[in-house]
Amino acid sequence: MAKIAEKCKLCRREGEKLYLKGERCFTTKCANVKRNYAPGVHGPKSRVKLTDYGKQLRAKQAAKRLYGLSEKQFSNYVAKAIKKKENTAQMIINFLESRLDNVIYRLGFTPSRGAARQFVGHGYVYVNNKKLNIPSYHAEPGDVITINPTKINKKLLNEVKERIKGKDAPEWIHLDKDVLAAKIIGAPQTAEGESVFDVQSVIEFYSR
Repeated sequence: MAKIAEKCKLCRREGEKLYLKGERCFTTKCANVKRNYAPGVHGPKSRVKLTDYGKQLRAKQAAKRLYGLSEKQFSNYVAKAIKKKENTAQMIINFLESRLDNVIYRLGFTPSRGAARQFVGHGYVYVNNKKLNIPSYHAEPGDVITINPTKINKKLLNEVKERIKGKDAPEWIHLDKDVLAAKIIGAPQTAEGESVFDVQSVIEFYSR
């Protein structure tokens, strides 16, 4: 319970769901639904009107926690996006959503991004028929992602199959549920129904 409570506090601190506990976040057990106020002794009275800087900081913290990244990792993605000629906001989304751990989460192979990082780190994933255990790998159009048949155990494999039965893959990923093979077919987009962090505020925070 301690770890669950700790992660739920992060959502309550940001005032929005960060989906850190996967399926639990879509139920009435979600702490952000039951106690929609910041953690601490002041409870519901702890919310204060934020300055522009405060809003930018909260947007950055929410995005960083949503994807489970360190400050260095997240700021590097933003810096790379700013240097690109393309739309900066879309490039930030592309960098974050294209991470292999996020792709595994989007496919429904795991209930959360944290679990997806472990899934990849344990060597359960193949990319283009080669084992890849780097969660930050940038998946590109044309990449084929499959599960390592020699590494994953039968129980976990059955859990994956059961989990994806009622889940649709994002439009930018084609998933063959019968053989658990996915192919990146387009540019990443955030998932419908999941809160989207304020990308513009994030850009403004790092542009100060």
